[in-house]
Amino acid sequence: MLDLSNVTVGLKGSAEIVVGEEHTAPRVGSGRVRVLATPVMINVMEAAALAAIEHLLPLGHQSLGTRLDVGHYAATPVGMRLRATAEVTKVDGRNVEFHVEAHDEKERVGDGLHVRVAVNVERFDQRVQRKLAP
Repeated sequence: MLDLSNVTVGLKGSAEIVVGEEHTAPRVGSGRVRVLATPVMINVMEAAALAAIEHLLPLGHQSLGTRLDVGHYAATPVGMRLRATAEVTKVDGRNVEFHVEAHDEKERVGDGLHVRVAVNVERFDQRVQRKLAP
């Protein structure tokens, strides 16, 4: 049985980037407007969730994202800092639920729900390799 007793409601993590050209919608293929791309915002939110719990997982385990339900409400221009936060709101077996938010230097630009599942890396890799077998 996986012990996630160190992962508790209220744990917080954060991550940030300065928006560069490589983070814009045209560069990642999610649109044509030269502002922060939604997939990049989501990536920073996931990084915040990782920062909250990854270091607390048992040896040989890591978390994988399984659900995202987020809104992206405002544009962030190139050159502006984006900071995402994640707070654990629920732990249910191997599943950890987060409230995630992203803010640029002026306003909240996105928020929502993110769920991650803790997995044994070795067993997970074995399942992935079986998919590749003929």
